[in-house]
Amino acid sequence: MSNRRTGLILDFGGVLTTPLLPAVLAFEQREGLPQGACLTALYKDEEGVRITSDLERGTVSQTEWNEFAGKMLGVPADNLMGRIFGDLRPEPLMINAAAAARRAGIKVGILSNSVGLAPWDLYDGYELERLYDVVVISEQHLLRKPDAELFEITLKLMDLPAEECVFVDDTEAYVQAAEQFGLAGVHNQDPRQTVATLSELLGVDLTAS
Repeated sequence: MSNRRTGLILDFGGVLTTPLLPAVLAFEQREGLPQGACLTALYKDEEGVRITSDLERGTVSQTEWNEFAGKMLGVPADNLMGRIFGDLRPEPLMINAAAAARRAGIKVGILSNSVGLAPWDLYDGYELERLYDVVVISEQHLLRKPDAELFEITLKLMDLPAEECVFVDDTEAYVQAAEQFGLAGVHNQDPRQTVATLSELLGVDLTAS
């Protein structure tokens, strides 16, 4: 087997978009919530963690999540997910790097934990099916990262072994899970540094336009 890595698997939110935390903090400020309210209610509360995990696996709808989270936060439920992440924008450095990788003959896939697809669609406007070779949205498989089976499904669709792929995520725990599965992992904290690291790992200048 060639030592050259020929596959790149990218998380979506916080990798192909601007970071999630500033968007959440801006939402809290708009709604008059204390800083950190969303993190406390939805990612530290046991029931909040459970329903968010269920949302990612597709066993709870975004509308049901909105209702739950609205009560937890004391804000209107209407399009709550869309309001929380309303400030997210495309991250051009990563999007352009993915395009450069594909031009160089590297397969590029998306592996994203879903936040539900309706009424608000996080992926709207990004043309994932056209711009990427493989798109795996967790809810469509009733799984969520870091489930090993979801990595298996992604690699099968990529038609590549783990050792030939690099995985990028803004959540360190998911990067570690991917590394345990045999992929090279990159924790995305700064897009410029991530692109430089990927260029080295893939042997391709991903900064080229």
